[in-house]
Amino acid sequence: MTAAEAVPAATTSGTPQILLAHHLKQLKLPTVLREYDKLARECARDGVDHPRYLLRLIELELIERERRTVERRIRAARFPAVKSFETFDFTSIPSLNKMLVLELARCDYILRRENVIALGNSGTGKTHVALALGLAACQKGFPVTFTTAAALVNQLLEARDERRLLKLQRDLQAAKLLIIDELGYVPLSPAGAELLFETFSQRYERGSTIVTSNLPFEDWTSVLVSERLTGALLDRLTHHVSILTMNGDSYRLKQSAGRRRPAASVEQNQARHDTIDPDTGEITVP
Repeated sequence: MTAAEAVPAATTSGTPQILLAHHLKQLKLPTVLREYDKLARECARDGVDHPRYLLRLIELELIERERRTVERRIRAARFPAVKSFETFDFTSIPSLNKMLVLELARCDYILRRENVIALGNSGTGKTHVALALGLAACQKGFPVTFTTAAALVNQLLEARDERRLLKLQRDLQAAKLLIIDELGYVPLSPAGAELLFETFSQRYERGSTIVTSNLPFEDWTSVLVSERLTGALLDRLTHHVSILTMNGDSYRLKQSAGRRRPAASVEQNQARHDTIDPDTGEITVP
């Protein structure tokens, strides 16, 4: 069959624009379809030759395709929110090694199958940093999965009871980066702790894991129940690891205080306006 014979008969009688739109839809090139006419006029105006016109058009398609791919990775990661380092205030957490964080954002640690642990008291931005590293990984082309420690353990227990644990474990292993947030906030059952340990063991030197915790390592036994299990888990998790120390005043409380100040000022001004003398117009400040 020739190329001409392969074209549906209904399309051969149309105008070139209709035929082109049909072919581009068949080839799944929506950006080329959307941009070819506008770009052709621009290139004609600027004296750009045909090869460069075609190059620009294909580059637009590739850029848009990559953008959609990144969006799919972000959705698949199931981030509770999309965060970047552009909105993170490093000055509020002096204990955090900014240069190390920005180096991690390059994602070379994922290629080396190394781990990251963020330790610090509540509200210091550990989740924000983990989410920003997860976003960077998605942008670099790595499959990412985000979960909290409590949610992951519940998933593992349910999968075990429903005889689909192996499938869930395979899915977790498929992620180049697994982010486990809030380890230490909820004590785990012995069965849950063992399943979590299995998850870490299966990823050991096979994939990267980011863990955030409000507890120092010596207190992880209170969550994982067993000293033996805690020691074995830390042995695997910290073998190839970058540790981010994030102790300090609550990052969230500072943000909340900053939002309350303008509101308080408005209330104070309103209170002052309420004491205006209707006859003289003078303001009496309490």
